[in-house]
Amino acid sequence: MKRLLIVLLIAWTSSYAYFREGNTQVWAKDRQSYVIFPTTPTGEALYYLWRPLSYADKALTGRGSHLGPHQ
Repeated sequence: MKRLLIVLLIAWTSSYAYFREGNTQVWAKDRQSYVIFPTTPTGEALYYLWRPLSYADKALTGRGSHLGPHQ
């Protein structure tokens, strides 16, 4: 059971890291990097699934995240 939890934790973290690298944009207004989640139902689900990792990412790297493109 413990091994399964470790594998799931690694998969969760790795999937966020993969998504993060392909969906990062720099906002010209503040020149900060943001992970942009699509406004589709799937994008919203991923946003909430990875929200704890987004908080850690912000604290460690300063890279924010939000749903949809910048306005």
